[in-house]
Amino acid sequence: MAPPLLQLKDIALTFGGTPLLTGAELSVSPGERVSLIGRNGSGKSTLLRIAAGLSEPDRGTVFVQPGALVRYLPQEPDFSGFATTRAYVEAGMKPTDDPYTARYLLEQLGFTGDEDPAHLSGGEARRASLARVLAPSPDILLLDEPTNHLDLPTIEWLEAELEGRRGALVIISHDRRFLSNLTRATVWLDRGVTRRIERGFAHFEEWRDQLLAEEEREQHKLSRKIAAEEDWMRYGVTARRKRNMRRVGELQALRERRRTHRGVAGQANLTAASAAPSGVLVIEAETIAKAYGERPIVVDFSIRIQRGDRIGIVGPNGSGKTTLVGLLTGALAPDAGSVRLGANLEVATLTQHRDSLDPNTTVADALTGGAGDTVMVNGAPKHVVGYMRDFLFAPEQARTPLAKLSGGERGRLMLAQVLAKPSNLLVLDEPTNDLDMETLDVLEDMLADYPGTVLLISHDRDFLDRLVGGVVAPEGNGRWLEYAGGYSDMLAQRGADLARAPRKTEPPKTDRPDAPASEPAARRRMTFKDKHALETLPATIAQMQQEAALLQARLNDPDFYVRDRAGFEKATSALADLQRRIAAAEEQWLALEIMREEMETSPAR
Repeated sequence: MAPPLLQLKDIALTFGGTPLLTGAELSVSPGERVSLIGRNGSGKSTLLRIAAGLSEPDRGTVFVQPGALVRYLPQEPDFSGFATTRAYVEAGMKPTDDPYTARYLLEQLGFTGDEDPAHLSGGEARRASLARVLAPSPDILLLDEPTNHLDLPTIEWLEAELEGRRGALVIISHDRRFLSNLTRATVWLDRGVTRRIERGFAHFEEWRDQLLAEEEREQHKLSRKIAAEEDWMRYGVTARRKRNMRRVGELQALRERRRTHRGVAGQANLTAASAAPSGVLVIEAETIAKAYGERPIVVDFSIRIQRGDRIGIVGPNGSGKTTLVGLLTGALAPDAGSVRLGANLEVATLTQHRDSLDPNTTVADALTGGAGDTVMVNGAPKHVVGYMRDFLFAPEQARTPLAKLSGGERGRLMLAQVLAKPSNLLVLDEPTNDLDMETLDVLEDMLADYPGTVLLISHDRDFLDRLVGGVVAPEGNGRWLEYAGGYSDMLAQRGADLARAPRKTEPPKTDRPDAPASEPAARRRMTFKDKHALETLPATIAQMQQEAALLQARLNDPDFYVRDRAGFEKATSALADLQRRIAAAEEQWLALEIMREEMETSPAR
């Protein structure tokens, strides 16, 4: 085997008195494909930052082969100092690199290169960061959650792009399909130390379970040996003082070994509060349609969803997945057709907009609505600290402001809020973002056992394959089709991957200067009022979402109705009105954004 390009040995790091890394190692040779696996908070991102030279360990050595080019994709990129996405990408290239590479990657990822990085969304920021680290064709790519906020077509493009490259890869990701397709070795970071298997991620879970089972057997043997020695201490100490003192010392060493053993972190205990069963028919849509301006989002779509169905909804960003769900659940009115909702329907919705959480609210208050210290789960009160433990929060985090939580912790908190609400229809928009694989496994098991119906928007192919029995996918021009089975079954039936969004390209040029340019279709021009609304609506929507969250927190108080029935009804009415205004504002913003994009990509008159 070739000598390593990158090698980390005996890495140790302590944060606030708590050891995070105690003996971590990482070795990467030319062309290797390594997955770095571990629980949320285990130190994976920290280890990758140490490998990239951005953090210093307390102990250990970091070696990078002289001349080897390393590029690191962070979860939160820094765009400060860059006026355009092109400048940001080109700043990461070598002087000898071809500038066309930056332009090509930006176009492939949906950019013109002139975008202001300060105004990019989460998904756009991730795509721009990918272009920057891919452009110089580094010898080693260190990728921290590269698929976060990407849609399925972009994930599949990235997968093909990385597969065709010769450089080495180290990937942190919760996307099991992505890791299985790309990696050939696996490093497991667990309780501060690393273990490695020279096989890809597809073999990781079986290997991990074997190691944990062996560890449990060793701990059981240790406990039995300590019990035997303690029995000897009570009844067998007689003569031969020197030998006896040696055994007493060995017993103390065994006790210390058991005391310092770091057990495996517990699993989340996810339980969805169940409402009374809905009717057999949950949703029936007949030839529904929805358009924004001249752009059709849903055209002539029909579906019948029955109790217990698990339906996945997939498609590129901007294809209308959230709009389709809004139509099916009655949150949006169709332009044509009809939607009939079943009897006794109780809906709980998880959105992907985690920034709607009030950053100054504490974890406990977010779960209790600021009223008392209990959460109602399945009609019974449960102490908030116990409920927090179910979602892997430590008791001392009860008073932690939400602004201090990691992405995975915010994801678990929103799940905790949604699952406490009694429901028989769960609507989940990207529930897997930032969750570690152990929590994903528990979420899958919970959803599989959930007695109600599930509508799921997700870019996680493996999650969809394991869970859903039907997939709804866009076919273009507002047409949606339902396919039986999971995501892989949908691809097999379609015979093709999901279409990616069309690239922004320059209009073709003619060799004849007097040749008339083809006239574009008539289009409405953006007025000053339209431009102002496009700029201000996101902040307005965020403000309304915060108000809605506060109202929802009040309504979650189980004593509110008994204490103040008129106030409860007033708050319920205000929340419904606010939700309608939010939906209308989101529709308006999407219509204006589509208009802006069409004006940018259409040739001028």
